[in-house]
Amino acid sequence: MYTVEPNQDYRDQSLRHNTELSREELKSDATKHYDECYRDYLFAWCNRDNLALHYGYWDETKPYDQHRALLNKNQVLYEKAGIQPGDKVLDAGCGIGGSSIWMAKHYHNQVTGITISAKQADYAGQHARRHGVSELVNFEVADFCQTPFADESFDAVWALESSCHALNKADFLREAWRVLKTGGRLVVCDGFLLQRQFNEQQWRAVVTCLNGWAVPNLCSRDEFTQLLQTQAFQSIQCHDITDQTLPSADYMYKVAKRLQPVQKFSQWLGLRTQAQTANYLVGLAQHQLFSEKLTEYLIFTARK
Repeated sequence: MYTVEPNQDYRDQSLRHNTELSREELKSDATKHYDECYRDYLFAWCNRDNLALHYGYWDETKPYDQHRALLNKNQVLYEKAGIQPGDKVLDAGCGIGGSSIWMAKHYHNQVTGITISAKQADYAGQHARRHGVSELVNFEVADFCQTPFADESFDAVWALESSCHALNKADFLREAWRVLKTGGRLVVCDGFLLQRQFNEQQWRAVVTCLNGWAVPNLCSRDEFTQLLQTQAFQSIQCHDITDQTLPSADYMYKVAKRLQPVQKFSQWLGLRTQAQTANYLVGLAQHQLFSEKLTEYLIFTARK
């Protein structure tokens, strides 16, 4: 059996237990992933309208509509967090700007998006100009565990499938608390572990997902709740949206299966980087994590 402990890097089989990991090394791996996989995401997952590097939210009848589901996710987080049009929002781990641009475009929020990738910040700025909201959004290169912003700068902190990249999730929550105004809202949406012990087959799927998305580890629901309470967040709510996420996970699996011949041929020709191949493999492995109920997909909301 394989046991996963919090705050360690499980991206490969070496499992560097009880060693101090370099934050810069982790950031470098995540930056490489997103920089090299940018066009893959646009080709196989999102488009230049939704710009979404996350799972969709689907609560409608069939057939599944990928574009609509990806945009639905923004609306669901916005409403559950209670964000208002006049709020100043920090998009912590903004990717290529999808959620930031959506908030500015639909609700005229002033949004600051931060990413550790200079290329992502540049792409996001280009997309904001194309969508006509460049006066409302600003993209910067910064670590969401150690931002350059003053205390109590934001009405809301938004983390959509980004906090998972923190080795210690408490570091992110501590910084979110610092930059939030009193009464400000936090919204975190991500995958969470349902168990800590795995057999060999399950462990291979877990590690494949961590490797492919440059994520060091995942929290459980109870662990994350405890971290929020320790940081003194109030009005903590956990919304289980696993059922609404499963159609998106199924879609990802089907896309990966359909592209398998292209992936194999391109890889054989040396046209795929290691990061791109690892990202592709997640499309297959993530389905196992959901189907075998190894993970759940949750939204946490809380107030300072």
